[in-house]
Amino acid sequence: MTTLATDLTLARDGDEAAFTRLVAPHRAGLLAHCYRMLGSAHDAEDALQDALLRAWRGLPRFEGRSSVRSWLYSIATNVCLRALERRGRRFLPQDGAPAGEVRWLEPFPDAELRDERPTPEARYEERESVELAFVAALQYLSPRQRAVLVLRDVLGFAPAEIASSLDASPAAVYSALQRAHATVEAKGPERSQQVTLRALGDERLRQLTERYVAAWESADVPGLLSLLTEDAAFAMPPLPQWFRGREAIGAFLREGPFARPRWRLAPARLNGQLAFTYLEQDGTPHAVDVLDLAPDGRIAAITAFLGPQDG
Repeated sequence: MTTLATDLTLARDGDEAAFTRLVAPHRAGLLAHCYRMLGSAHDAEDALQDALLRAWRGLPRFEGRSSVRSWLYSIATNVCLRALERRGRRFLPQDGAPAGEVRWLEPFPDAELRDERPTPEARYEERESVELAFVAALQYLSPRQRAVLVLRDVLGFAPAEIASSLDASPAAVYSALQRAHATVEAKGPERSQQVTLRALGDERLRQLTERYVAAWESADVPGLLSLLTEDAAFAMPPLPQWFRGREAIGAFLREGPFARPRWRLAPARLNGQLAFTYLEQDGTPHAVDVLDLAPDGRIAAITAFLGPQDG
């Protein structure tokens, strides 16, 4: 068994296997970090590959004055910042997406999450920090504010480390963090889905899942509407239209999804939330949806991402 120091030395000498061992404990966390920054699992994978290539090429210049973890996250953060300069923010339909070509927020598979056990300074746990509402709120931040908030509140890096990563002063980091907190508090959810899921418990979630699947598979509009809050939202990115309230959602279901051949649903694991994959009669994936639950166990929002997704 090799040590971290040995792998670092071997990797500096061009040993690719040693480099793979060096970054392996951080790979999943880096991917989730890129997703929080970019709002797209596909863009996050591209950014991670770019970051790892830059790390490999820059390894001879890594002097060990910071930890390998801090060094890798610094590289990944700056790759994401450059990507955001070219691509801008992502939207959900209900967040007021502009007309024309829009880049939509995408779901993130739970299978890619790993608990890194960040420091006590981190405000958000791993699953909470990839919930749709939280990632959607991050989209309202400037790229640097987003980077500061994620590095500090999700990953627990010290302000001095963040300042070094972003080539900024500690004062600038504190200022960006304060502005980011104000925006996320205004745009983000009052209560995380992790808190709601734990409070509801396994049995209530099992019952909700069974009723939800039964309603979709039998095209039972009243049955599905009974599971929703009065002001529930239903969105289907990349389609721009979305619906608010039981009456509007019911009308859409009767004329749209429930007018077609019946679906089959399979549980999915996305964004740390209750989620399902919609299957055509031949088993072809049609969409995945991610549910936001209210504290009373009713469904406050359904975001159905059309097209095959990893779940």
